[in-house]
Amino acid sequence: MDDKVLLAALVKFLGKTELPASQFTTIQRNSLDRFARQTGAVSCQRQGRGETYRVVNLALFETHLKALSPGMKGLEEGDVPLRARNIADNRYSKTGAHRHEHYYLLLKAVGDNVLWRETGRGVELPLTQATRNFGAASLAVNADDSWSTESDLWLVENQALFDRTDWLPSGTVATVLYYGGQLNGLLLKWLGSRPRAAKVIHFPDYDGVGVANFIRLRAALGDRCSFWLMPDWDLKLDRYGSTQLWRDTLRDFACASPLLPEYLGPLADQMRQSGRALEQESVWLPVR
Repeated sequence: MDDKVLLAALVKFLGKTELPASQFTTIQRNSLDRFARQTGAVSCQRQGRGETYRVVNLALFETHLKALSPGMKGLEEGDVPLRARNIADNRYSKTGAHRHEHYYLLLKAVGDNVLWRETGRGVELPLTQATRNFGAASLAVNADDSWSTESDLWLVENQALFDRTDWLPSGTVATVLYYGGQLNGLLLKWLGSRPRAAKVIHFPDYDGVGVANFIRLRAALGDRCSFWLMPDWDLKLDRYGSTQLWRDTLRDFACASPLLPEYLGPLADQMRQSGRALEQESVWLPVR
């Protein structure tokens, strides 16, 4: 059992006795399942249409958690950065509360007059101009700021969709945000703390990771976000879908798909029936 992976999973329970399976990565869930079988300190149970991990023996759970952590001695909060404290406490920077204070948005404007405003400080980011001059812009954000735009915000998982935006519907005036693979928790917290855009539109890979990320986004925003289905998605899934990608992300799909809104039912059904998943870049590929 990889101690780093297990510790990263166990510390998520701090202050909690149960967590949905979607809070853990696939490798963390595998580690938790082994831990559950070997110790009986936690269990995985079906709840509704998903799975939930529960601490069923708190004393045993805490014993194993302490054994994985050398403890923090002589360091007061604020003495060193949080991730340095995690190394001292957990031997690993990415366990516990390891998030940084800020998250950096990588943004690109599509169309004219795309503008971001921070009303609390009275500052603006003219994103269309910055995109023309520099190709993209970066913005440091946290949940307490007031950055927002009156245009739509598109979230894309892969850089190709950020580099080249001719896949967007004709006439789109919006911001494209590249997040790279997994939606960061700070980004989700920032998006959910207040309205940030006219619409938030998510275009991930049509695989287990993409579906799971949309469920996390939907948990933060509710109906203020939507999942974009590319034109002819069903034909492309049939022609270009990957069985390997489907198998690699099946567990994420199985946990997240029961929580999808009704309009994504046909996509989930076809993925399940065909045993295929589809990557974003297929948006450029022909079907005839």
